[in-house]
Amino acid sequence: MPIPPPSEPCPCGSGATYEECCAALLRNERQAQGPEQLMRSRYTAYAVGDLAHLFRTWHPRTRPAEIAPDEGLAWTGLEVLGAEATSATTGTVEFRASWTYQAQRGVLHELSRFEVRADRWVYVDGDPLPNRR
Repeated sequence: MPIPPPSEPCPCGSGATYEECCAALLRNERQAQGPEQLMRSRYTAYAVGDLAHLFRTWHPRTRPAEIAPDEGLAWTGLEVLGAEATSATTGTVEFRASWTYQAQRGVLHELSRFEVRADRWVYVDGDPLPNRR
């Protein structure tokens, strides 16, 4: 998916336009104010292929040396099930992210962990959860 026009809905599903929601985060003009906002911007980065945003918002302790695109993988929807700042510097987000790949459909259900590092929220890691509805 290409980067949406500023007035189009944000891919993260917040209901706001791309410009009002994730655009400034992906352009690195401002930082996420909490775990959910960072999660939404990272989902948007996956959806539009912004690997630089993914790299800079991933904790250096846990991120891979390189982040490569998954050719043919399309992220098609995000549902945030819960978000919590567990302290001033840590938080979690439970989400379901829908995808398609080679005519198959699936859902990634994860509990992600975030923390503040150098005054910025970053993704640390996550635990896959069963896909129950």
